[in-house]
Amino acid sequence: MSIWKHADWWGAPEDRKVTLGEGGTPLVRSERIGRELGLPELWFKLEGANPSGSYKDRFAAAAVSHLLQDGKTACLGTSSGNTGAALAAYCARAGIRCTLAIVEGAPEGKLRQMLAHGARLYRIREFGASPAVNSAVFGGLRELAAQTGASLEISAFACSPRGMDGVQTLAYEIGEAMGDRAFHVFCPAGGGGLTLAVARGFGTLTARSRWFGSARVHCVQPGGNDTIATPLRNGATEARPVTSLTAISGLQVGSVIDGNAVIDECRRSGGQGHVIQDARAWDWQARLAREEGIFAEPAGAVALAGVESAVIRGELSGEEPVVCLVTGSGFKDEKSLVRMTAGKEAPLLADFGAFAAAVRRDRL
Repeated sequence: MSIWKHADWWGAPEDRKVTLGEGGTPLVRSERIGRELGLPELWFKLEGANPSGSYKDRFAAAAVSHLLQDGKTACLGTSSGNTGAALAAYCARAGIRCTLAIVEGAPEGKLRQMLAHGARLYRIREFGASPAVNSAVFGGLRELAAQTGASLEISAFACSPRGMDGVQTLAYEIGEAMGDRAFHVFCPAGGGGLTLAVARGFGTLTARSRWFGSARVHCVQPGGNDTIATPLRNGATEARPVTSLTAISGLQVGSVIDGNAVIDECRRSGGQGHVIQDARAWDWQARLAREEGIFAEPAGAVALAGVESAVIRGELSGEEPVVCLVTGSGFKDEKSLVRMTAGKEAPLLADFGAFAAAVRRDRL
C-alpha cells in the first residue's frame, strides 16, 4: 500500500507521478509502554520508514507530481528540516531545481541530507522563532515565486493544499488498519498541517462511506511553541502566534499557519490540545528506542508525551485504542542521539579474549 492507492482521492496527476515508494508505513502495537500507561492498545505509526525518513515524503510526492504536471522547473520552499529533505529528494527525482529558506535552528544532519540531494540552502536569521521574521519570509517567498515563475511549496494547507492532500493518506491507512472502531490519534504540531491533514483525512473516509469508525484527533505541542494546543483546550476559536522557544526540531513554527483550522477540526472530532515540555519528548524518545525498538527523532516522540499527559489528566482509559504518529527517524537529529546515549561511550578496542571474559562475567 502507498499514497498512490488513493491517488484519485487527492487528485494525483495522471501522467506525472513522482514517487520513491512513500506511504504504506508500519502501524505497530506497543509491547511495553502501553501496559505501563494502562493502554492495552497503544499503537505507533512509523513514518520514519518513508524514503527520506519522515511523513513529509507524502507531502513532497504529491506536491512535486503537481509541479511536474504544471511544467514547473524550479521549486522554492521553507523548512526546519524534514520538509526540505523531502522536497530536495523528490525534486532531484523529477529534475526540478530546489531552493530552500531554512529556519535558524535546523539540525545539521537534516541540512546535509538536503545538500546531498542537490538543494540550495539559505539559513535565515531568526526564521522559525520570530513571528515577525516568519511573516516577512513567507511574504517575500510569495513575491519571489511570482517574479521567477517558481512554485512555492510549504507544508501547510494555507500555502500548498495540493501537497498536503497527500498527507491525508495517513488517515486513510490508519482508518483501514483500525477498522470501524472508536479510537484516538495523537499528532505532534508546529504549524499544525499534519494534525489538520489527519483530521480531514478521516472526514474524507467518512464522506466517501469507506469507513464507519470515529477518530478523536489530538494536537500535541511543546510548551515553547504553544500556538494551538492551549487555545484548543481553553475553548478559543483562533490560534495565537508566539516566539518559538522549543528545541524540538521540526516544531519550531511560532506562526499560526493552519492553526485556526486545526482547532476547528480537532474540536469537531472530540480531540483535545496537549502541551508537553521538551524534556518529556527527549525522555520518551529514549524509551521508545530502549523499550519498543523504535528509533524516532524528538518530534516523533512528542505525540507519546501527549498521551502520557492525557493519561495523567484522566482523559484516556484502556477501553479505546490510541495511535501515536512517530513522524520521523532518529537519524534526523544527531544532537538528540548524543543526548540519548550520554554516559554510554563507544567501547574501547579489545581482543576477543577480553570480550569473551566480559560475556562470561555478565552471564549474557
